Amino acid sequence: MADINVSRPPHANAADADAAAAGDAAPANQTDLIELLFFAYRNFVSDPDKVLQGYGFGRAHHRVLHFVNRHPGMRVTDLLDILRITKQSLGRVLRELVDGGFVDSRAGSSDRRQRLLHLTPKGAALARDFVAIQSQRIERALAACAPGTREDVRRFLVAMIDAEDQAGVEKLIARADQAMAPGSARAGKAPARPR
Repeated sequence: MADINVSRPPHANAADADAAAAGDAAPANQTDLIELLFFAYRNFVSDPDKVLQGYGFGRAHHRVLHFVNRHPGMRVTDLLDILRITKQSLGRVLRELVDGGFVDSRAGSSDRRQRLLHLTPKGAALARDFVAIQSQRIERALAACAPGTREDVRRFLVAMIDAEDQAGVEKLIARADQAMAPGSARAGKAPARPR
């Protein structure tokens, strides 16, 4: 990969600081944070991307595996709501995951037209590998920060989500965390599906 040398004019941050000190109502230029998010995301997904290539899969496959792993028994419609992709795109990805033996699509017990998604042991192992890889990167980054930073990072990420979606996302995460907690019924049955 080519080296990227970026030079910023020395006054760039000083101008933002002067504007803030003067009480200027104009929003601060956050270009440096925007670029850091781009680079952080690039590297955050690059680790699983290497594994996905071996299967001929892409990032959509990774996202499906992640959410089905966190919410076994979720409906296809719930997954569409989470991923915000077209039914056609999800259909292609699901077909490949089902055909590859990573995902099992079952009819609902009360409504046979519903498709409920579960990972196979092969799919669960791959999803666990991805979580481990990405958790290591997050742990390294948090270790470079002050104690207690994890909660600040969490608040920042939640605040980056559209306001009308924040509560739903936090409920979704809390429900999956609760189902994964030691002593939960997760081992025996799937948690309530996401809403």
